Amino acid sequence: MKVMKFGGTSVGSPERMKGVAELVTKSEGTTFLVLSAMSGTTNSLVEISNYLYKKNVDGANEVINRLEDNYMEHVEKLYSTDEYKQKTREFLKEEFNYLRSFTKDLFTSFEEKSIVAQGEIMSTNMMANYMQEKGIDAVLLSALDFMRTDKNAEPDPNYIKEKLNKILADNEGHQIYITQGFICRNAYGEVDNLQRGGSDYTASLIGAAIEAEEIQIWTDIDGMHNNDPRVVEKTEAVRQLHFEEAAELAYFGAKILHPTCVQPAKYAGIPVRLKNTMEPEAPGTIIDNVKVRGKIKAVAAKDNIYAIKIKSSRMLLATGFLRKVFEIFESYQTAIDMVATSEVGVSMSIDNDSHLNEIVDELKKYGTVTVDSDMCIICVVGDLDWSNIGFETIATDALKNIPVRMISYGGSNYNISFLIRESDKKRALQALSDTLFNK
Repeated sequence: MKVMKFGGTSVGSPERMKGVAELVTKSEGTTFLVLSAMSGTTNSLVEISNYLYKKNVDGANEVINRLEDNYMEHVEKLYSTDEYKQKTREFLKEEFNYLRSFTKDLFTSFEEKSIVAQGEIMSTNMMANYMQEKGIDAVLLSALDFMRTDKNAEPDPNYIKEKLNKILADNEGHQIYITQGFICRNAYGEVDNLQRGGSDYTASLIGAAIEAEEIQIWTDIDGMHNNDPRVVEKTEAVRQLHFEEAAELAYFGAKILHPTCVQPAKYAGIPVRLKNTMEPEAPGTIIDNVKVRGKIKAVAAKDNIYAIKIKSSRMLLATGFLRKVFEIFESYQTAIDMVATSEVGVSMSIDNDSHLNEIVDELKKYGTVTVDSDMCIICVVGDLDWSNIGFETIATDALKNIPVRMISYGGSNYNISFLIRESDKKRALQALSDTLFNK
């Protein structure tokens, strides 16, 4: 059995839904299909929640009515028989009446999760109805019956595996199994989610639970490119990545893949393939545990970075100084991306400025603090083990005309990172492509 995940753009219109159904039915063997909400739906549901938080019932109802009209138009274009048009209209009417029920009572954060979950519930029901109308042997399984997080809000793989395999045993023999990405229940049984972009995570968790032969992530681009095609000319798809390389690229800005997606597949040894819905014959990118020695694979960029420098003579030969500094970031749940140290100073970068002022105020207890904003991390990924003599020189030489604030090398065998000004990002990415790939 293989897992195929399609994102919101891939199911964003009746025509796209039909295309997905055709792709899935052409696939050999049994398929487990994971779908996101139709593009734009999750944003509308979040907007509804925001109006309800502000007790603006009229605003919420206006968005609900607009979204309902949009979906009813899709029904007319997606189905060819009156039976399935009526069946889907009745389902959608119940869904939107459910959304309207929140306008009558006090609104809570748990109810927001329930509202946002309806996007995936609607898209999967519509797809299941379409496939059944076409005579395809498809069955819909609710992710809320098996996808669960623990008390730390992390997926519970043992629970997922046990519940999902029991559900499959009770529904064996079908060609296609359909479920929702992104949504789940938490440890207390409440409707929750795996955060934005979590449909990739769902697919990977399902693949690991059922020991799938392959997990396919279908998007609107041909695999993961060796640089950002929105910024750089002449990029190409990378045909193979190691799991660690893919994780580094995803964390440092490659938008095609959710950073946490590959972890369950990596531990289960299941390859992940990135495919293009618009060009299904293109080979895409395969992510597995195969390591290609001595090769730089790709470059990615992460924007909206802040660089914080603490300078203090008290740091010289002092024990515990770095621990005190890092504990400040930990107390505000702010992750650090890069670190560089000297005898009397330490520099760090963060991408979350929600507690920046408080962090800076506390750091001033230990030294002089300066902050640089509008920064960008450029990440070069490949087999960058220190035994590959000269690889770091190639990367730094490509940036010889770019001012570099920090360099991180040695923390991983797969990554060397440069902190630069965001205004230099385009020049830096193009220079790296010209040096690393286009020669």
